[in-house]
Amino acid sequence: MSRIVVTGAAGFIGANLIKGLNARGLTDIIAVDDLTQGDKFRNLADLQIADYVDADIFYDAFAADAYGKVEAVFHEGACSDTMEHNGKFMMQNNYATSVQLYQTCQKRSARLLYASSAATYGGSDTFREEPPFEQPLNVYGYSKLLFDQRMRIECGPAFENALAGLTRQVVGFRYFNVYGPREQHKGRMASVAFHQFNQFKAEGKVKLFGEYGGYAPGAQMRDFVFIDDVVAVNLWFFDHPEISGIFNLGTGRAQPFNDVASSVVNAMRQINGQAALSLDELIAERLLEYMTFPDALRGKYQSYTQADLSALRATGCKHPFADVQTGVASYISWLAQQA
Repeated sequence: MSRIVVTGAAGFIGANLIKGLNARGLTDIIAVDDLTQGDKFRNLADLQIADYVDADIFYDAFAADAYGKVEAVFHEGACSDTMEHNGKFMMQNNYATSVQLYQTCQKRSARLLYASSAATYGGSDTFREEPPFEQPLNVYGYSKLLFDQRMRIECGPAFENALAGLTRQVVGFRYFNVYGPREQHKGRMASVAFHQFNQFKAEGKVKLFGEYGGYAPGAQMRDFVFIDDVVAVNLWFFDHPEISGIFNLGTGRAQPFNDVASSVVNAMRQINGQAALSLDELIAERLLEYMTFPDALRGKYQSYTQADLSALRATGCKHPFADVQTGVASYISWLAQQA
């Protein structure tokens, strides 16, 4: 049985990846995380793992061959707070640690599947995995981009060294706006759907940003991708060790925040036996309101994202992605059950 490492294991994507691996009968999993925020243990409590290792210990111990033969590392551990301004911390945590992990994976003949981010595109209006379109707006996005750039040096600009078998598989996933179960610990960085679920429970309405960047209230658009789809694509590449590269992981379909809000409210109405309402009806009944766009986000906010899936599809990965209405309805049902 393959031994697998998942970093960021108690986090949102990491925990869901372990759930997906468990569904395949894979349990020889070393979970790596920092549980200073102790309530994250809940993300692991119903999962099967072989061992838990603190992040402060793991990377050096892995380099010293403390864990035997490891088939693959899913590297989800990172600081993902786009409002974090401590660049020294961000670069050490997201870049330097990842470089060390890559070097160990190559030395130990382990495959590396890692989390990049759509934040690498930042101010760009084209979301294709090519340097001209990479324009991060914050140090988080830069930390992710710098590691992608390092992998282009190590593996070749088109990952030709990995594709030729000169290095072990290396795959970077540029996650777009991921939402779904097991993100409750993320605080302000949790998805819009999560915050709106709690807001509607508490206030009986949800709020969105008003007009900004030439977009009408609530009309800013993002590529929202359901966590189950993120796991499925990760596992598709796990099944295809011959494929390496950097790939967008979104739906390829931009949808407005209004769609998320409508889906959240209508899913909760259905749970309560009430009929779904149109966007105009939600606004008229004050179930959806808009607030002034915050000054703190001006110039640092992506008003539009949409993954170009050309590179992903060219690999042969044909996974179909849920739209917002389908994914959010499933998520709200899960949240309601947890509540």
